[in-house]
Amino acid sequence: MARKPIIAGNWKLNCLKAEAEALAKGLVETVGTKSDVDVVLCPTFTSLDTVAKAICGTKIAMGAQDCYWQEKGAFTGEIAPSMLVDAGCKFCIIGHSERRQYFGETNETINKKAQALYAAGLTPIICVGETLQEREEGNMEKVITTQVRGCLAGLEAAKVAESVIAYEPVWAIGTGKTATKEQAQEVHALIRKTVADMFGDATAQAVRIQYGGSVKPDNAAELMAQPDIDGALVGGAALKADSFTAIINF
Repeated sequence: MARKPIIAGNWKLNCLKAEAEALAKGLVETVGTKSDVDVVLCPTFTSLDTVAKAICGTKIAMGAQDCYWQEKGAFTGEIAPSMLVDAGCKFCIIGHSERRQYFGETNETINKKAQALYAAGLTPIICVGETLQEREEGNMEKVITTQVRGCLAGLEAAKVAESVIAYEPVWAIGTGKTATKEQAQEVHALIRKTVADMFGDATAQAVRIQYGGSVKPDNAAELMAQPDIDGALVGGAALKADSFTAIINF
């Protein structure tokens, strides 16, 4: 099965609205009509409306960086999936390692968020990844399979097939270090096998798995060439139109 590549830019805690507008418009000029790759921009909540207007009528989609699993109520500071839809989002990142590290995200809360996103008609980008210590101690496989199983527990196979999973080795995020193409492929294959064990081969062959962790124009092509790597979740390099465009045009 041919899986369409998906390149998502996670802008993290960057870009005021004017900066977000300029970046989005720059990308509209370079990749706004590109149809062989799904391009997703994930700005901060305050810039969602600005970016939505900038990409309107183009092939570029928008995603959020997080959500809550409740639709409404006394949850100060949270954002519901329906609000993301209302803002123009098609995707939402959940379980990013920074959310796990700094804000107490667990596989269980990520699972709740995934279910809420499905219910709202959004596509989750579900992040998994091991730390350097976990890798060096030989626990990578256990950590990854536990995360995948926990995040996807109880979900419908048809929904999982439409989802995106992002493998982000924590030791390679923002460090300048990148997993080798062999290391990345090994874990992507493990994730796909775990999905197959849970939901069957058809679902595993349909789900798209991105690599995230210091993706740059000079390493994008070799990563994308791997059989189980279906795109990239890009951090720092997504904040400049020229470098993000180069990755999209791998």
